[in-house]
Amino acid sequence: MDAMQPHPVTPLAVPAPAPRMRWDAWGDGRHDGGLPPGAKTLVSALLPGRAHPVARRSLDDVVLSPSTLDDDDLAALGAIVGAARATRDDTARRGHLGGKSTPDLLARRADGVQTAPDAIVSPADHDEVAAVLRECAARGIAVVPFGGGTSVVGGVAPERGGHGAVIALDLARTAALWSLDEVSLLATFGAGTTGPQAEELLGGRGYTLGHFPQSFEFASLGGFAATRSSGQASRGYGRFDDLVHALRVATPAGDLDLGRAPASAAGPDLRELFLGSEGAFGVLTEVTVRIRPRPAATRYGAWTFPDFAAGAAALREATQRGIRPTVLRLSDEIETRTNAAMGGHFARMRGCLAVATFEGATATEADAVAAATAEIFAAHGAKPRGEDPARSWERGRFAAPALRDTLLDIGVLAETLETATTWAQLPVLKAAVTEALIGSLSAAGTKPIVMCHISHVYPAGASLYFTVVAALTDSPTTQWTEAKDAASRAILASGGTITHHHAVGRDHRPSLVGEVGELGVAVLRAVKDTLDPRGIMNPGALIAAEGA
Repeated sequence: MDAMQPHPVTPLAVPAPAPRMRWDAWGDGRHDGGLPPGAKTLVSALLPGRAHPVARRSLDDVVLSPSTLDDDDLAALGAIVGAARATRDDTARRGHLGGKSTPDLLARRADGVQTAPDAIVSPADHDEVAAVLRECAARGIAVVPFGGGTSVVGGVAPERGGHGAVIALDLARTAALWSLDEVSLLATFGAGTTGPQAEELLGGRGYTLGHFPQSFEFASLGGFAATRSSGQASRGYGRFDDLVHALRVATPAGDLDLGRAPASAAGPDLRELFLGSEGAFGVLTEVTVRIRPRPAATRYGAWTFPDFAAGAAALREATQRGIRPTVLRLSDEIETRTNAAMGGHFARMRGCLAVATFEGATATEADAVAAATAEIFAAHGAKPRGEDPARSWERGRFAAPALRDTLLDIGVLAETLETATTWAQLPVLKAAVTEALIGSLSAAGTKPIVMCHISHVYPAGASLYFTVVAALTDSPTTQWTEAKDAASRAILASGGTITHHHAVGRDHRPSLVGEVGELGVAVLRAVKDTLDPRGIMNPGALIAAEGA
């Protein structure tokens, strides 16, 4: 929303409540359906010996940590948001235990007490968020902003950080479309608006945001901004931080309205302090984003390259020449074969599969981008494979995370990590991370499958997204954390970023100094000390909690 315009008293539209994720698994169950056709053969190869399945727990057996938030504190927070919206109810607390990484999912299945926030507080708008933060700062209560709960890097763990209690600040009630500027193509949303809610509110008016990460069905726009999310259509629409025009922020030290023009030379861009800040400095309460008319035409294409190097060279040339498919992905040989096998197509696919989608205001526009892409790909040895692989990928793009839960049930680890680097360094980084993962997991006594794909491209480089599948050991959390640590060391040693779009959270925090240096961490600490002098905001995320 333009900082020069008065804030509306009421929103333009409020969506229906969004579905919430299950407390102990990804999603709400809509994608549950067992293993894909070829997965049983793959699992048999991974589990030649004794399996170590990890059973899900019955709700009757789940014990939460006792709440330490006293009656007076709860009443003070309830006076701001309404008594029913500030609760120590165990069902509400259980739904806010943390994110959905493999260590998170394993923790939900573990015996013992589950560490839970001491209360759930659900504000309705910016003013209520700001008032809650003031009250929590005065009372020494830690605050963890909670959108969709989709973090896979420990970003929403209920950490007290030395305070007497911690609340999960559930932002679902802030979901709303506050303003729509159809001349400038800008829309302002409450930060708790989920991806599907935003698309529904915009779609009825002929627009789209175009941000579709794998967490799309549950994650919030505030979460996208706070983690620098990158969606699967990033080549066509940009990363989420590219889409942000303005931010409204509540901090313990006061409020900020940032962003009033499409470009500015008025000093450093303070929006950048909050994009990627993960709730460590304050709460993003409203996000103004750039929108586009919904495309009138979409085309699909798929190709196989003889090897990953040829495919990467084709993606690089297309990107550096300014050709913009909406989606552009390249799987390596192992991911291509594994995905084909999972679908039951054991002999059908060889080489490296690339899939793309092409959108346009007219069919002619979409066809032109598709033709330009195909011409470059052919010059690099690609063979066209029709539309089916791209359409199949699109149909299943949101179902994959739920497969992790099914695989844990039978004793198989499936987890991901991501990074990015320059085109020149890409082969070195890919080899180093693959070697680190295989080495660590093999040392633990398993025979892992390590796959990789490119799904976000830039003129200077690209992301690498790794998927690891291996038999679980009898110490599965240690198994994965050691493998992730080995991969993180390899990433930093090879010149990659520790995270391209998953954010820092708590899991990547130890590696952050290796990327930004001691002085960089000190700068972030100084910002936090200014905006959050008592250190109540998401302790331990991005920056170590005081005294840690």
